[in-house]
Amino acid sequence: MTTVAVLDYGMGNLRSVAKALEHVAPHARVVLARDARTVAAADRVVFPGQGAIKGCVQALAAGDLREAVVKAARNQPFLGICLGLQALYDRSEEGGGVPGLALLAGMVRRFPTAAGLMPTRLKVPHMGWNRVHQRRRHPLWAGIPDATRFYFVHSYYADTADAAETVGVTEYGAGFTSAAAYGNIFAVQFHPEKSQRAGLQLLQNFMVWDGRAD
Repeated sequence: MTTVAVLDYGMGNLRSVAKALEHVAPHARVVLARDARTVAAADRVVFPGQGAIKGCVQALAAGDLREAVVKAARNQPFLGICLGLQALYDRSEEGGGVPGLALLAGMVRRFPTAAGLMPTRLKVPHMGWNRVHQRRRHPLWAGIPDATRFYFVHSYYADTADAAETVGVTEYGAGFTSAAAYGNIFAVQFHPEKSQRAGLQLLQNFMVWDGRAD
């Protein structure tokens, strides 16, 4: 039986993610992982989250999960969701500059709200349905048409330093990385668990993914 660990570090709506995984993979075992041993023992790992990046990084360190997450992202099929995408980058502008896990190259930036910084004044957070334009093929896009709408809730976005790691782009004032992939990591800014049929398809793809890009 496949075991998928959903990281439980005290931030984010884990129940909806776990329920969505159980729905798309009824024969899998979905566990909430609060310790490194549970993460290491899982066949695949999901890193969800909502809120502040500083709190996320501190919670991972306090719960002895930071190294477990880094190892899992290098060795197991790994899915980051929302804050779980942002934490994978080198650094975030939030809180004056917070170091991330440096598993993906780039900076997490806040959407500008001042007039003149964008062609149109943006509402922050970016909330609601928006299109994801696929930048290259990936197994997790299987069965999902290009420019499909997914559900977003976020004030910060990934400014990716390596274009090869961007597999999805969304327009909000300007284009930003809404899906990234590197090795056995696939991470999204949107919430697949709240994105109806397309989101469930992505989660189902993740549950059978072998961790390779093609």
